[in-house]
Order: sequence, then C-alpha cells, then structure tokens
Amino acid sequence: MRRTIEDLLAEARARIERFEPAAAHEAMLGGAVLLDSRSADVRRRDGVVPGAFHVPRTVLEWRVDPSSPWRNEHVDAMSRTVIVLCEHGYSSSLAAATLAELGVPRVGDVVGGYDAWVAAGLPTAAATDDDPDLLPGTGLPD
Repeated sequence: MRRTIEDLLAEARARIERFEPAAAHEAMLGGAVLLDSRSADVRRRDGVVPGAFHVPRTVLEWRVDPSSPWRNEHVDAMSRTVIVLCEHGYSSSLAAATLAELGVPRVGDVVGGYDAWVAAGLPTAAATDDDPDLLPGTGLPD
C-alpha cells in the first residue's frame, strides 16, 4: 500500500519532540543545539538564528553522527538536545526523525520553522557567508 507524505510526517513527528519557536529559543538558552538545515541561498535571503549551526539538509546525518569522519566537531549531539530548523517545519521533522534513527537521544524540530521563528519575534540576524575552506556544515554557530 502506498504511503503519503502526511503518513511519513505523522510517523516522524511521533518519534521526536516538537518545539514551538519560543520553547526552542528557551531550549537554546539552556544548552540545546539548533541546526539550521536551510540552504545557504535561503539563509542569505531571509536571515539566520544567532547561535544556530548551519548544517545543510544534504549533509546533516554525516555532520551529526559522532562516528562519522565528516562530523561537525562542535556539535555534541549525544549529550545535548538537538533541534532541527527548516524553512516551514516540514523537512525538519523528517530530518529530526532520521537523527533519532542514528541514536541521537534528545531530538526535535521547530513547529513552523524559520517562518514561525520570525513571526514570534525571536532573534534573527543577517547571514554571513560560510567559510569556503570548510566542508558545508562543519563550521561554528552563526
């Protein structure tokens, strides 16, 4: 039987914690790591969340898995809450569920994504260009 994207989202969201934007911000202040999975172009256009790590969706699993030779050494996903942020709060649910499959113990996403973050009046900043000498997703937070 064919499954729909709504089926996949429901299954993913049943396995992760969903954070309203204000709760995600509070979690960050308490030590959670926010992973911004949006593309560099979208981040340049719309801005970023200060303190978030830019980890593009295409490399997310490799940057978070502590056994990966391509991990981001600044992201300690196994001992911190990890919250994934996308543009609207859909692909982040699927990405967070994948991180749960990798064994990340506390993982979730932002309900409504960056759009909801902005609508809630939470801190944003202009994006800066990623360091061209680093692999995408391996840098320090914004």
